[in-house]
Amino acid sequence: METSAAQARRQAVRRTLEQAGGPVSATVLAKQFSVSRQIIVGDVALLRAAGEEILATPRGYVLGRRPAGVERRVACIHRPEEMEAELNAIVDAGGEAADVIVEHPVYGQLTGILGVRSRYDVQEFLRRVRADSARPLSDLTGGIHLHTIRCADEQTFERVQKALKIEGFLLDM
Repeated sequence: METSAAQARRQAVRRTLEQAGGPVSATVLAKQFSVSRQIIVGDVALLRAAGEEILATPRGYVLGRRPAGVERRVACIHRPEEMEAELNAIVDAGGEAADVIVEHPVYGQLTGILGVRSRYDVQEFLRRVRADSARPLSDLTGGIHLHTIRCADEQTFERVQKALKIEGFLLDM
């Protein structure tokens, strides 16, 4: 049987995410609530099972919210070593690389949450990739992938598309 302390902690975790200005890592939450990181991971899993839309980004958990503005997908292709240039093209044009999506032959659609909005975010993402010796999801598909791009308005999205096209990252049909 679950304790009321565990239920109260989960609601406090949810409130913390709701009030946060950005992602909050499981490690930070664990310290805040004086529990292990694994307890927080379990709490988040239970919150998700109860219907909370909590996303795990490379920088921590965020509550899933539909932002104002424009959200569109673009099909891209590039080599792994061009990932930084692609992400910088998106953020420099004023967009956010919300996620990366690939089509896996066995598992179907695989989505990785990015939440990359600035050059700082790009550098932090790449630092984590290097630290974990991780390969991009697009390695599974010969470099072909989708990005969900979030922008303030349609003109900004067009600027992002143009920047990706100039760099040669848009997949030609």
